[in-house]
Amino acid sequence: MKKKTLSKLITELRNNEHIINWHEIEPEEAKTKPIPEMIDERIRKALWQRGVGELYTHQYSAFKAVESGENIVAVTPTASGKTLCYNLPVLQSIAENEANRALYIFPTKALAQDQKSELNEMISEMGIDIKSFTYDGDTSPAIRQKVRKAGHIVITNPDMLHSAILPNHTKWVHLFENLKYIVIDELHTYRGVFGSHVANVIRRLKRICSFYGSSPIFICTSATIANPQELAEQLTGNPMRLIDNNGAPRGRKHFVFYNPRVVNKPLNIRKSATVEVNNIAKEFLKNKIQTIIFARSRVRVEVILSHIQELVKKEIGTKTIRGYRGGYLPNERRAIEKGLRDGEILGVVSTNALELGVDIGQLQVCVMTGYPGSIASTWQQAGRAGRRHGEALIIMVASSTPIDQYVVHHPDYFFDRSPESARINPENLIILVDHLKCAAYELPFKEEEKFGPIEVHDILDYLEEERVLHYNGGKYHWAHESFPATNISLRSAAQENVVIVDQSDVANVKIIGEMDRFSAMTLLHDEAIYLHEGRQFQVEKLDWEHKKAYVRKVDVEYYTDANLAVQLKVLEIDRSTERNTTAIHYGDVTVNALPTIFKKIKLSTFENIGSGPISLPEEEMHTSAAWLELKEIGPELKEKALEQLLMGIANVLNHIVPILTMCDRNDIHVVSQIKATHTGLSTIFLYDHYPGGIGLAEDVYKRFDEVKAAAKDLIEKCPCQDGCPSCIGMEIGGMNAKRKSIQLIDQF
Repeated sequence: MKKKTLSKLITELRNNEHIINWHEIEPEEAKTKPIPEMIDERIRKALWQRGVGELYTHQYSAFKAVESGENIVAVTPTASGKTLCYNLPVLQSIAENEANRALYIFPTKALAQDQKSELNEMISEMGIDIKSFTYDGDTSPAIRQKVRKAGHIVITNPDMLHSAILPNHTKWVHLFENLKYIVIDELHTYRGVFGSHVANVIRRLKRICSFYGSSPIFICTSATIANPQELAEQLTGNPMRLIDNNGAPRGRKHFVFYNPRVVNKPLNIRKSATVEVNNIAKEFLKNKIQTIIFARSRVRVEVILSHIQELVKKEIGTKTIRGYRGGYLPNERRAIEKGLRDGEILGVVSTNALELGVDIGQLQVCVMTGYPGSIASTWQQAGRAGRRHGEALIIMVASSTPIDQYVVHHPDYFFDRSPESARINPENLIILVDHLKCAAYELPFKEEEKFGPIEVHDILDYLEEERVLHYNGGKYHWAHESFPATNISLRSAAQENVVIVDQSDVANVKIIGEMDRFSAMTLLHDEAIYLHEGRQFQVEKLDWEHKKAYVRKVDVEYYTDANLAVQLKVLEIDRSTERNTTAIHYGDVTVNALPTIFKKIKLSTFENIGSGPISLPEEEMHTSAAWLELKEIGPELKEKALEQLLMGIANVLNHIVPILTMCDRNDIHVVSQIKATHTGLSTIFLYDHYPGGIGLAEDVYKRFDEVKAAAKDLIEKCPCQDGCPSCIGMEIGGMNAKRKSIQLIDQF
């Protein structure tokens, strides 16, 4: 059979009736500047050997700004050569003075390993004795000592910096005394709770640098987000120069929105996006066109992978299609990345693990299973196709969910607006107190000392009263033998996490992870199916009192989903906006949550195949929320109908808000109450799903009119008759629910 070219397949695709938007991005030529004369000849030689005769404009600007002592954040698309923005000034600095040191921080171990390989190749081409090492959980004790003593460039991740390097800073004197540069790559990943923690880790890092007499320059790089400069300044506490004059070339790109046909008209349910993705990807793969398929979860990756391998096994064999996600061993991932670069692997099915800048060469087609959740993520995934030259095709296949339907029916929302802002809240009291403990362990606090820009005298006094710190000689000293950093996870704001214990092998019982208490209620209850590193575990017992979940490996055809009964009480109102018949508030709330039942849902068909009760005590959390009150309701609306309408609007907001605030669906929760306990009024609450809050509800309060307009638009544009899972969540017969929902939203 004669193979079809990508151009031929693109032409055929244009006639497909399910394509509802075709967006073409014109190619662009490279914009370059000569390599600065001051660059060391050995670096110049290494660049020439790598085919770099000139620098892209953003690389040149970054080098010049860093050389003049400025902190920078470089923001350009995927595969535009951001790595040179930091490697060039760092290598130049060490070439000038071999005592100089640099610290590279990457969000994942895989990315750190990938960057180390590229850096070491360049160093060997330079012919200078510059030692670069990764320092992570996989680094052996013998190598660790070598890294501490001799590493010019230490490559690590935030977790390792927090728990291993900073608490042991006396072993890293060479690094901290001579630290000239701190590189923070993939800046946009530091948002929400994780970003709030990392901002405090950076405060601790700067405090230790100051103690050893160094004041390093920060070089940050980021994918496109709306507020890179603001985020970089919040994260580092330093003023930043924004570098966004991208000079990298770009081939022609076709960005296509594909909406599967409706298979259930009353409920507006469409054909499975997974099935459509399988069929679309098959066409490209059997014509030997390199393709990447993105899926939203590890489970979905495995489902798509097995289906596609089955579809193409006769034409190209199953070994040319691979999966890629968290949980694969490092050598497996390296082999897959190499296979993609060499062209031996034709297709890869991945979670967003391949969204970050791991080098996988130039793929021609990118297929997304549903909307990735944010504009920034979507562009990151799209950037994996057609990385420098030649034509590329990106297809986003929509599911029936409200988010997906909103995006594909509003291409202008996606193409005409800047990506979302990334939000962090380093002053979240729970997170801040945790890092003050760590900082006090690392170096005693002087009486009037600030932590970053924060006055912390009152918190230090409180910790002294609690006998966590000891005050002596004008300083607050750590008063325990224990090591605070080991008990603090950068991924959670809650203390007292539930530890997950794998007892599959009686001779080798081990801890495989931890989870915050609120999430554990619905994900680690007795009989829950817990996913870890691509494997299924059944929870045999959740010991709530001792915060331990005992799990055992299983292989089952279902996953579990739990229901949570939530009650909210308003503690304090910080801000209010009064309108004619409604009011919008922002403040502190208490959330009481009680898990009730769990369902077993079949992986292949999503049908309910069983259920069971959950017996756990109620949990309480203090957080921040925005809430909408209805002060007046028309007499024609009965209480039951109003309750259903409020639930429908809450369902829409649950899908819309994560799009607008650039957060995960689990970071902010929306609940409706027909009679709120503090006023007796019908109310919709949107609250941060983390103790103390991380700024998401505040963002909703500030941008409420934008949220309201998007929610109304989604309901209006939904093609269903009177409510469906793609808008208000259900069909409410006999009451014209869509029209009444819109009228209710108009009141806000």
